[in-house]
Parts: sequence; structure tokens; C-alpha cells
Amino acid sequence: MAEAPSEETPQPRGIASVLFPARASTQTWMMLTFVLFVGVAVLAVGLYTTFIVGSEIEGTVRQTLYQQASRVADVIETTDDDDRRVLVRELAGLADIQITVIPASGEPFAYDGFRPIQSPVTSGVPELDNLGEGAAEYRLSQEGTRPMLYAAVHRPASGLVVRIGQIRPPLVTLLFRLRVALIVAMLMAVFLTILGSWIAAKRVTEPLEAIRQSAREISEGNIDEPIEVDSRASEFQDLADSLNRMNETYRGQIKELKRLAAVQNEFIGNVSHEVRNPIFSVGGYLEALASGTLSDAQRKFYAEKGLTNLDRLNNLFNDLIEIARLEYREDLIKAKPFDLQELVDEVAEQLIAKADEKGLELIYSNPRHFVNADRARIRQVIVNLIDNAIAYSDEGTVRCRFRKHLDKVRVEVVDTGRGIPEDHLQNIFERFYRVDPDRSRKGGGTGLGLSIVKQILHAHGEPVHVESTAGRSTRFWFELPYVSEAELRDMA
Repeated sequence: MAEAPSEETPQPRGIASVLFPARASTQTWMMLTFVLFVGVAVLAVGLYTTFIVGSEIEGTVRQTLYQQASRVADVIETTDDDDRRVLVRELAGLADIQITVIPASGEPFAYDGFRPIQSPVTSGVPELDNLGEGAAEYRLSQEGTRPMLYAAVHRPASGLVVRIGQIRPPLVTLLFRLRVALIVAMLMAVFLTILGSWIAAKRVTEPLEAIRQSAREISEGNIDEPIEVDSRASEFQDLADSLNRMNETYRGQIKELKRLAAVQNEFIGNVSHEVRNPIFSVGGYLEALASGTLSDAQRKFYAEKGLTNLDRLNNLFNDLIEIARLEYREDLIKAKPFDLQELVDEVAEQLIAKADEKGLELIYSNPRHFVNADRARIRQVIVNLIDNAIAYSDEGTVRCRFRKHLDKVRVEVVDTGRGIPEDHLQNIFERFYRVDPDRSRKGGGTGLGLSIVKQILHAHGEPVHVESTAGRSTRFWFELPYVSEAELRDMA
């Protein structure tokens, strides 16, 4: 029987992986960094202060006290027994120390300053029990209210033992207190470092968290809310401003892309609709021509209809190509000074027959003005506007007029046709938009004329305007840069 696979026992993590995890918050990393560097510094200072400095101070005090005990022992050893008590009393009083003398024979005696000590200590203390030649023992004892430090010296030749007791020097006491204060200060420094690093990291990570949350919302499609950062740090404020500007740019681009996608879908639908009709018509006429029962007149009729639809289809594709070129090739506009009236005369000669055919009067006489624009493109604009006015006018006049307006020349095409309802005015420059679709198709229009007008003028940096009163008249106008005769002479 096969054994069931045993579950893998999780391997214990090392200290390094615990202190420095592979992934942790910025706040954790900042606190670890602060604590690591400050903690190492505090630990080094603490060890140096506690062990090295403390040992040096203690060694210096030991040596100083031992040397003092040796000098006192030398003086006492050379003094007669009768004078020793007086000498010891004077030395203890003047130096403000405690001196105990234990002779080889005789009674021990001791003085604490000028005061004699009854029953002085002669054994049972470390500095006396561990005497050897040239040896000294030190201890800190508590007699009364004074901490004392002791050293004892033994003179083997005379058997004399001298013990000195001295209050710990104020400087040494101060150094020990400073060491304690330094240790406490270091512990406080570590605590304040942890607290300060936590506060500093929190002030840093809160704006980052806000930015991360905003970025997450943006990635989920919520691009309308601005990024708000509650921080006085200029870097975070600048970062938030930059991200908001970037978000605003992207928001505008996304909206524009959505608008273009909608326009594209509408455009494709319109194109497919506009192209399908003439193609079906041509197919139907060709199919009819294949019939053997048609008369010559019928064959001629179907052939003319087919050619008309092919011509309409050709005009449609030419207009679409023209719009695409204008949208994506602004360098197609080549502006040069030209005589505007001369151009209008050419357009009128082309369209006057169509106006006469409908019984319309085409008025186009104007004062001579020069403008700076692309002559061929402006010709397209005027042709489309006048042709459109003729197509939608049944009687009256179609007038093309222009006049100087400030530093530009305003060109107007005015008709006395049926006018355009107000709810259609904002849409007439869109592709394939027709106020009267049936009438436009009967006239052979593609529905792109006004859209081409708008694109050409947009490429010139000029808008096109329209005013209309339903049932009475329509007026289109635009402006072109005026060129004076003096400027023409300078260009010549």
C-alpha cells in the first residue's frame, strides 16, 4: 500500500529574513532602517561607556588610592611608635580620610579625620584578608551614610599594615552618574527613534497609500475622481499635481477616443448605407440590361441610370478620400495671396448654368480683395456652398458676397431658399447628414459637401458659421486673412 505523501514541514525562517522581509510596507522599511542605524550607534556608545570607560575610571581610582596608601605607609613605617598616633591623626584630619594602622606588635588604632575610631576593623574584610606583599584590595562599603572605598598595604619588613578608607571622590561619583544618565538617554533615544520613525514613516506612507488607492481606482476605470494628498511635502504635492494632470489628459483622450469610436461607428454605418444603395442600383440595372426582351429605349434608360449611380458612387469615394486627406494631412494647405473676386468669377461661371436651370439669379459681383489662403481649397469651399444654396433654393437669388472685416475678409453665401430648421443647424456639418434626405439623393448629393467645407476651413484655422430662418433664407460665412496692396508689393 502506497504511503500518502507527507506534507512538507515549513522551513524556519532565518533572522535576516525576519528583519529584512522580501516584501514589506514602506513604513516597515523606514522604521527598520532608523532603528538599525540608531540602534547600532546607541549600542556601541553604551558598550563603550559601560565597559571601557567604566573600567578605565575604576582602574584609575584603584591606582590612585593604592599609591596614596603606599605613601602613607612609608611615612608611618619610618616614624617612631610614640609619634605614630599623632602623625596618623594629623594625616587623617588634613586629608579627610580614614586611616587604620595595624602594627606587628601592639594595639591597632584608627582615625577618621581627627576623630579616633574605637575598636577598628582588623580582619574580616576583603582588603585585609587577602593581603600579600605589595597587594591591595578595594571595596565599596556603607558605614553610616557615607560610601567608602578602601585600600590596604602590607609592609613585610616591619609587619605593618596600613588601611586607607576614602569617600568616593565627587568627580568619580559625577562620572558614574553621567554614565547612568547616558545609558538612560540612549534608551530614550532608541524609544524616540522608534516613535519618530513611526511618525515620519506614517507621514510618508499616508500620501503614498492615497496615491496607490487612486491608482487602483483609475485602473478599475474610475477616472473622474481627482487624486488628493494630505501632505505638506512639496514632492508629494507635485506628484499629486502631475498625476492629476496626467489623469486629466488621459481622461480627455479616453473621452475623445470614445467620441471618435462613436463617430467611426456612425460613419461606417452611413458609408455602408450610402455605398450599398448605388451598388444595388447598378446591380439591378445591369441585371435588367441582361434581359433579351428590352427595347433600345429601355436599354438606354437602364444604362444611363447605371452610369448615374456609378458617377454618384465615384463622387462619394472622392469626397471620402478628400475628407481623410484633410483630417490627417494638414500640410496639404498651401497658403498664398490671391484675388478673391477672380476666384468667385471662376466658380460662378461653373455654376451659373445650374442656377439658370432652376430660374435662380446668381449674384457674385464684389470689390476686389486679396486674401492669404490655399486657392484650390477655398475654391472647393465656395463651390460647395454655392452649389448647396442652389440645390436647396427653388426661387429668388443666390448671392456670394464678401467685405473687409478688421484684418480679415468675410465671405458670405446667402440664398432665399427654404431655410434650415433650427434643430438641424448644429448637425449640418456632420458627414452624410441631410436635412431633406430624399431631395438630396435625387439631386445626386453625397451628404459630404458641408463636412468638406468645415474640414478645409478648420485646416486654415478658421470656423464656418451658419444662420437660417426656416422658409425664408440661409446664410453661410467664414473669414480669410486680408492681404493689403502694400503687403503684395513687399511679397513681389
